[in-house]
Amino acid sequence: MAGGCIAFFPTERVIFMKLYQRKENDPSPIAQADPYILKAKDGRYYVYTSGGYLISSDQLFSGWQYHGVCLDMPDQKMCWAPCVVELDEQYMMYYSSLDQDSNDPHNQRLRVAQAESPRGPFHYVKDLLPPFSIDPHMVQNASGLYMFYSGNDYMAKRAGTLILCDKMTNPYTLEGNPVCVARPTLDEEIFEKNRFGNHKNWHTVEGAFYFHKDNTHFLMYSGACYQNQSYYIGYYTAHGTQDADLRTLPWKKYPNENTYYSVMNKANGFVEGMGHNSVLYENGKYYIIYHGRDIGSRSDTQDTRCARIDELMVNGDRLSAEVTP
Repeated sequence: MAGGCIAFFPTERVIFMKLYQRKENDPSPIAQADPYILKAKDGRYYVYTSGGYLISSDQLFSGWQYHGVCLDMPDQKMCWAPCVVELDEQYMMYYSSLDQDSNDPHNQRLRVAQAESPRGPFHYVKDLLPPFSIDPHMVQNASGLYMFYSGNDYMAKRAGTLILCDKMTNPYTLEGNPVCVARPTLDEEIFEKNRFGNHKNWHTVEGAFYFHKDNTHFLMYSGACYQNQSYYIGYYTAHGTQDADLRTLPWKKYPNENTYYSVMNKANGFVEGMGHNSVLYENGKYYIIYHGRDIGSRSDTQDTRCARIDELMVNGDRLSAEVTP
C-alpha cells in the first residue's frame, strides 16, 4: 500500500497507485497481501491485510498510516485474508489461520474475532469451519447473512480449490448447507501441475468478493497461483433481486466457463500477480483494491505484494480496470 498518486487525463479519469508508501526504517511489513477495505461509521477508511496488519486514512488516496497488527489470535499463526464487517455496533473479523503447532497450509481454517473499534484490537472468539477453509467474505442482505469462502475438492475433474457460499444463523455460526458457486473451469486456473504427484493438475479459484449493482450480482475471484505472474481476477454474474438467497442465484462465469477473461489488464509492463481484491463504492464510482508485485520484485525470501487501488468500471455485466503505475 503505497502513497496515493493522482493524475488527470483528458477523459477526466482519475488514476491511482499503491495506497501506503513505505519510508526508510519503516516498521511496516513489505507485503500488504489480500487487502480488504472498510469505510467505517467514523468516516475513516481501514484496510486489513494478511498477517492481521492494518492501515487507515481519512482520505481514500492519501494520508495512510500504519497501525501494526490489529488481531490477537492466541495459539495461532499465519493469518490469511481478513474480512471485517460492522454489525450491531461491533466489528467482526473473519479470517483463516493455522494452529501454532501446524505447518501444513491445508490445515488453514476459518475463524472469527471481534472488536469494539475498526482499529481493533480484534480478539479471537471461535473457529467457524474445519480445515481446509480460507478467504472469507461475509455479506448481509435483506434475507440474512452469508459467507463466501474457499475449500478443496479433490475428486473434481479439475481438482482444486473452489468457492462455496453458506448462510449464517448468526455472526458466529454457519448454517451448514454450503453450495458451490464458483469452481475452476480453465487451464489458466491451474495452481500447479501434478502438485501431489498423482498426475493431476491442481487448480485454484479463491479470494471471493461479492457486490451488487441494482439486480446484477457480481462474485469476483482470483485464479491460479498467487506466487505466479499469471495470478488474475475473474468473476461470476447472476441476476436476481437484492434480497435473494445468494446460494441459489444462477451464477455464471463471465463471459462463459470456457473463455478466459481478466478484470485487470496484466499486459501493463509494471505490475504482475494481481489478485485477491475488495471493492469500494464511493461518490458514484467503484474502486478495486487489490495486491500486485512490481515486475522484477518477486523474491523467494519475502513477500513483495503490495496493495493498490484503481477505478473499477461496471458496464452492464462487464467489469474492467486499467492497472496504473
